[in-house]
Amino acid sequence: MSTNLNLQAVDAVVARAVLAFDRWKLASAQSRADFLNELAHGLEWSRDPLVDIAMTETSLGKDRLGGELTRTVFQLKHFADKVLAGRLSADVENEVVAGPPPAGHPHLLRTHVPVGVVAVFAASNFPFAFSVLGGDTVSALAVGCPVVVKVHPGHPRLSRAVQAIAQGVMDSRPEWEGLVGLVEGAGFESGVHLVEHPQVAAVSFTGSLAGGRALWKIANAREVPIPFYGELGSINPVVVLPSALEQGGGERAAALAASIAGSSGQFCTSPGVLIGLKGPAMDTFVQSLAAGLSQQATHRMLTEGIERSFAAGVERLGRLTERGVSPVPVLDPSGVPKPGLFVTDAQRFVDSHELREEVFGPSCVVVLADSPAQIAEVLLSVTGSLTVTLWGLHGDDPAHHRILDAALRIGGRILFDGVPTGVAVTESQHHGGPWPSSTNALFTSVGDASSARFLRPVVLQSFPAWARARVR
Repeated sequence: MSTNLNLQAVDAVVARAVLAFDRWKLASAQSRADFLNELAHGLEWSRDPLVDIAMTETSLGKDRLGGELTRTVFQLKHFADKVLAGRLSADVENEVVAGPPPAGHPHLLRTHVPVGVVAVFAASNFPFAFSVLGGDTVSALAVGCPVVVKVHPGHPRLSRAVQAIAQGVMDSRPEWEGLVGLVEGAGFESGVHLVEHPQVAAVSFTGSLAGGRALWKIANAREVPIPFYGELGSINPVVVLPSALEQGGGERAAALAASIAGSSGQFCTSPGVLIGLKGPAMDTFVQSLAAGLSQQATHRMLTEGIERSFAAGVERLGRLTERGVSPVPVLDPSGVPKPGLFVTDAQRFVDSHELREEVFGPSCVVVLADSPAQIAEVLLSVTGSLTVTLWGLHGDDPAHHRILDAALRIGGRILFDGVPTGVAVTESQHHGGPWPSSTNALFTSVGDASSARFLRPVVLQSFPAWARARVR
């Protein structure tokens, strides 16, 4: 398809979404919930063929993809329940108070309106949960916003199959027509055109720092800038203090190895940095981690481009660190990545911007610090991360306070146990963080609050009763 025809196709999909918005912004909670539930049922009904397609396009395993599809179905049903319960936006109302201001005031209602058509850029690493009917899509639909999804070139057949299910649901009721649209195009042009389109009101993106930064700039350079909610890159530091290794160090090493290498390290929350104090206990833990990584089963990466990027990233880490703990090749002859583990000292890590860049894949840099204060310094050098994991900080101690304060400066989710991979879809979840982990640390892309990205606050003052019914 020529570029002009491709862009015309984008315009046509957006035009249908604009017409859908006029209906959907006023749809009842029941209609919205019904739509989400029907989408969930459609995915579940087609589970086996969808997983089969995803396996051929992504190299991800059947169990991994089946679990992700279950998560996607759960998200749709979860948001349907929240829509019916009225939990996705909270109105605040003040009745008239007689008298002059500031104590006196008119009748005021602070509510929210949907922003309009939302462009969703599908992610490579979650072909179900962050794609056509994934979290960004459901959180927009739930609050009255139609969605136009930019297909990820890593799984186009799966995207079309999921869209066909969505189209079948949309065809079943006139008020659902045009709520989910799909645009394709392997080049940059269709994505840029979508972000620049004057009828697109917001953008969500999960992908690389370079691609996200470019689209973020375009969104802000428009005649009327629009919100761009991007998740761009995160190294997810794990801090381990000696007290965490006194008992169960081997179990922790095994859990961390699985978290680093799971799905060939292609999670946005995969641990990329391990920070600990120099000493025999840490040396033993690192050796246990290396042994655990050598036992992890990896598979081909999602795309050839990701493979090349991983190879270049690990080569860079090997150049910049003092020594590599894992001497195995980066990619075996079939292109399967081998986990890489590297060691450096705290000062070198703080001084090197390149060491703090995400390497998307199964690799981890071990940073050895001289003191808890230096651990805090290492954390602060990271600038922004989706997660920070803190092992061994359960005691109320000034040194622990300093480390936690640093973690709070850079992290969106702070774990005191466990590993960062695995993000629960809940009311209390926050999946975001300071740049470069996301473009706006105030918002989340997972959980109930993710819908807030697509709602605009508005106040009705001294309003007639009928006006309230026009705001949902």
